[in-house]
Amino acid sequence: MPETRLVLVEGESDRIAITCLAERLGRDLAAEGVEVVALGGATNLRGYLRETLAGRSGLGVTGLYDVAEERFVQGALTSVGLGPVTDRGRLEQLGFFACVADLEDELLRAVGEQRMLEVLAEQGDLASFRRLQRQPAQRAWSQHRQLHRFLSARSGNKARYARLLVEAMPLDAVPRPLGELLHRT
Repeated sequence: MPETRLVLVEGESDRIAITCLAERLGRDLAAEGVEVVALGGATNLRGYLRETLAGRSGLGVTGLYDVAEERFVQGALTSVGLGPVTDRGRLEQLGFFACVADLEDELLRAVGEQRMLEVLAEQGDLASFRRLQRQPAQRAWSQHRQLHRFLSARSGNKARYARLLVEAMPLDAVPRPLGELLHRT
């Protein structure tokens, strides 16, 4: 059995996106000894690393995070002896990659707005999205921002659409942080 490698991600939608993308690329992460762990937020990284790394050697760790959470990732990695971690370049050297602004934004840009609208229609959610667009608070927003909001507006949407968008995404449009993470894993 290969040595265990952990991919640490903020939430369930990130875990789903990484595992689904790996499948699309013909990889079986479990068979490769890779476990993708959803932490329930970047602020949980420090505690998770301290618990997991205590007394264990040979454990490879990589991760994916939202750019707004970068300071938490830097602090967590520094606190477990991988630092000082002062910039994104060092984070990438350690195998941690930032989604700008977040996973949903990365996937939406990779798929494109038109294909996203098609996915919404395929899922029977286009009418719901159109209602969101008509709400006074969202009327002045760009369609991209409205689509991004839709992904997080309803409980379960992020996780559900993570798989759907990865499946709809052309493989030559894989967002850099996801591609780099899987390359390093």
